[in-house]
Parts: sequence; C-alpha cells; structure tokens
Amino acid sequence: MRKYLFILSLVAAMPLMGQTETTPEQAIANSDHNLEVAKNLEVFNAIYKRLDLMYVDTLVASEVIGAGIDAMLESLDPYTEYYPENRSEDFKEMLTGKYAGIGSVISYNFKLKRVVINEPYQGMPADEAGLKMGDIILNIDGEDMTDKNNQYVSEHLRGEAGTTVELKILRPSTGKKMTFKIKRRAIQMPYLPYYGLQPDGIGYINLKSFSADNVARDTRRAFLDLKRQGATGLVLDLRSNGGGNVQEALSVVNMFVPKDITLLTMRGKLEHANQEYKSTVEPIDTIMPIVVLVDSYTASAAEITSGALQDLDRAVVLGTRTYGKGLVQVPNIPLPYNGNLKLTTAKYYIPSGRCIQAINYSKRGAGGYTEHVPDSLTKVFHTRAGREVRDGGGIQPDVVLTNDSVPHIVYYLMTTDSNSVVLNYEVDYLARHSSAAAPSAFELSDEDYQEFCQRVIDSGFTYDRATGKYLDDLKKLAEFEGYYDDAREEFAALEQKLKHDIRKDLTYDYNKKYLKRLISSDLMAAYYYQAGAIEYGLRSDKQYQEAVRLLQSPDEYHQLLSK
Repeated sequence: MRKYLFILSLVAAMPLMGQTETTPEQAIANSDHNLEVAKNLEVFNAIYKRLDLMYVDTLVASEVIGAGIDAMLESLDPYTEYYPENRSEDFKEMLTGKYAGIGSVISYNFKLKRVVINEPYQGMPADEAGLKMGDIILNIDGEDMTDKNNQYVSEHLRGEAGTTVELKILRPSTGKKMTFKIKRRAIQMPYLPYYGLQPDGIGYINLKSFSADNVARDTRRAFLDLKRQGATGLVLDLRSNGGGNVQEALSVVNMFVPKDITLLTMRGKLEHANQEYKSTVEPIDTIMPIVVLVDSYTASAAEITSGALQDLDRAVVLGTRTYGKGLVQVPNIPLPYNGNLKLTTAKYYIPSGRCIQAINYSKRGAGGYTEHVPDSLTKVFHTRAGREVRDGGGIQPDVVLTNDSVPHIVYYLMTTDSNSVVLNYEVDYLARHSSAAAPSAFELSDEDYQEFCQRVIDSGFTYDRATGKYLDDLKKLAEFEGYYDDAREEFAALEQKLKHDIRKDLTYDYNKKYLKRLISSDLMAAYYYQAGAIEYGLRSDKQYQEAVRLLQSPDEYHQLLSK
C-alpha cells in the first residue's frame, strides 16, 4: 500500500503528456500545485498507516481506501467513477449497454413479497424459454427468493454469458409451479424498440439509447424503410434517451445535414482532449421536415443529437427542457489491479458554440449542494438561421409542451403495495384472452375497467388525497390565525364533500382515461412487446400529436425555424 501511494505521489508530480510548453508563471503555479498534491497524498498515507496500526478494529484496506476514493470522486461530478476489479461486469455494461442474463424487466410485488417477471425482452432468453408477465419467482438455483428485493434477484439472474440459471416460478394464471433452465447470454437493452409509418404519411422512430455500436446503422435502415413506405415527415422520439456513444449520435445527425459541417467541439485541460467533429458522409435527406421530441430525461448524446439539429435549423425540437449534460467522459482509463476509471475530461459544444451543461459542479455548497446555472446567467447564441438559443441549461425546445400529469390515485396505485392489484388484474386478463387487437385498435372495454375498479375497492385500497392534505393544512392555519371557529361549518361541509370515495375517484373521467391507458399499455407490452406499448401510447400522446400537427402545417413549421 505504501509503495502504491508513493507511486501515486510521483505520478501526480510529473508533467502530463500532451500539455503544451508552459510560461515561467505557469511553471511556478504547476510547481505549487504539485507540491500541494504531494503534501496531501503524504497526509493521506500517514493517516492510513496510523489507522491500520492503532485503530481498535482490523481495517479492510479495499473498503476503507475504496470509501476514500469514492468520496474523492463524488466531490467532482457524478460521471467520474471508479470500477475496481469486482465491478468489472458493471464496467462492461456501462461501456456497451450489454449485460449477461436472461433479458427481462422484473418488479417487486409488495403483497406477495416476491419479485415477478414483468416484461421479457423480445427474442431474449426469458422470452424464448416461455416466461410470461406475472410469473412469480420462487427460487433461483435452489435459493428461496422470498422477501428478496429487485436488486438481489437481478444480481442472481445475471452471470457469465453461456452459464445456466435454474429458475422456479409460480404461474398465477394456472396455479402451476414450473422450472426453467435458461442459458444466459449478452443482453442488449432495446435501443430502437419501435419505428413505423403512422397515418397521414408521418414516420416515427423511437430511440431509447445510443449505447450500442449499431444505433446509427439501424436508425438509417429504419428511416430508409419509412421513406420507401412514403413518409413525408419524421418524428424522432428521444424522450427518456440517456445518451451513450457520441459517434453514434453524430452519425444520426449526419443523416440529415450536409457533409463537412462542424457538429461538435470538445475542449478540456489536455490538448488531446480538444477535438472537433464534422459530418463525414453525404446525408440521406436534408429536406424532409423533422420534429424531435425531448424531455427532462433526454441527456448527453441525445442532447447532442437534438441540439445539433436545432442549431443547424434542421428540426423543430418539441417537449420539455432536456437534462443538461454537457460533460465528456473517457470511459476506460486502465488502473492497477484490473481497475478502470471513467473520467470527465472535457466539455462539449454544439454547432452554435454553446455548452448546455446545467450544473456547475465546481461550486458545491455545504452538504454537497450543486449549483444549477440560473437562466439569468445563461448566454445567447444563434442558430445557423440566426435564431436565439441559450447555453447552460439543457436544450430548450422550440415548442414547449408538457404531457399530462400523473393523477394522484394512479401514483399511489403504482408505487405502493397496491401495485399488486394492477399487476394481478393484468395477469388475469392475459389468462382469459389469448390474443388482443393490434395496438392501433386495442381498447380496454368499460366492463373490463369496472372489474378492475371492483378489485381495487375489494383490496381495501386507500390513499392520501392531495385535497385532504391541503384542507388539513388550511384548518391548522385557520386555527393558528383565529379564523377557524367562524368558519367551522364551512370547513365541515367542505370536508364532507371531499370525503374519500374510491369508486368515484376511479371513475372520475380524467383518472379513468389515465388508468385505462396505463393498463392497456402494459397489456400491449405483454402481447406485442415494447413496440406494442409504444405504438399504442402514440394514440393519446399530446406531444406526438402536436408534432404531427406541425409537420402537417408547413408554414408554421418553417416559421419556427426561421424567426
């Protein structure tokens, strides 16, 4: 350990490769900096030596020093991460978006106190073996999974590619216990789960990630297929796309913009971190109107895609402000003893010259508080056509439009121990219906919904309604200020009108529509995988529908890109 820390001290004091010649003033500053590094490493070394020698309990070096490393990295930004050898699988998944397992979404059933199969990925081992939505996981390789959470079960389902896992499940629809021997393999999270030609000639592509090597290739194939089918406009859906490989993102942008245009610039401390990326090939289409859908979960490479298309006036961006990640990481810096470091080395700048990083991690307050860049401090940049855009806060859409908010009752049904009511209803529905209408036509009947409502009522479901909470707070405030006695009757009348009525809440039109859509989406995923759920969801998606309206209104579309 002493030898390792001494080497660290030497490395810290050495000039870094790739730096340019320094002035005398810079040399003095560097010398002072290196001295501070050496002093602090010496202090760290001394503290650990004394802890190891004198502390009342025996120290585990990997845990104690590992905690120190984690704390050091956490003081920088959330993207700089250390992967020791025992996290090599996590490191591989981070790099590729792949992991070795059975390929299924799982969820915890609070009532059963067990994890259940939620959604097998199409064509993956769980799907091929015949696992179904709602299958209750009893044990894995002989180990009982009662009371085990999602993370614990997930870790046991994963393993080396090519190894076999034995899974014992209970299928609620038949009451039968079944055993499956499933060979694990590399699982690629679906990055392009659905594309298709929609009514009125609108093409739609849903991109969930840029983490795979084939994202741009498959997006290109999807777009060409849509063009062959007669698409006259495109909706590119990047909502909830957390990013991934920058090169894949730039290749997608290059599909729609001319060759030799600067798409991205990276600037860092070291010279080799400074890079400029241009479009390298001739585009497929520079004319077809495009609307890009974004939200607060659109991040990183997905922001580069949407931001570049916005800066080059090639697409209208619609939705809500994106996450705001303008930092670049080198993902695989090797470390001693088979460790790896993912390290933030630069900021990126999209074609207008702006960096959309929303949080200034260098100005952390007490308790680790991070400073969001306020709108008042953002700077104005301009798109190719002269439109104003700003830095420091993600990509602000050209058209801001929020989707419907989640009703209070739905939140409680999906996030508390009542989630089993929803899942069990869906499992029973699947058992009674061997097939279902296509996502473009499926409707959950009112009779089916009434059955669901009765199940919720019979389960004894209750929830804290927001109106009740605010009324209680208002009563306390009225008492504090001396107004309650004069308004006692009015409070009592209002309290009676706001009294819990679960059936009324479930059949209230807004709640009913939302719950029917939610259940139907789950059912479409069970019958038609993720593609079915996405296609079904477009029917009630306000942001998508506004995108279609814009694409069918060429004057309004072009005005948005020219003002």
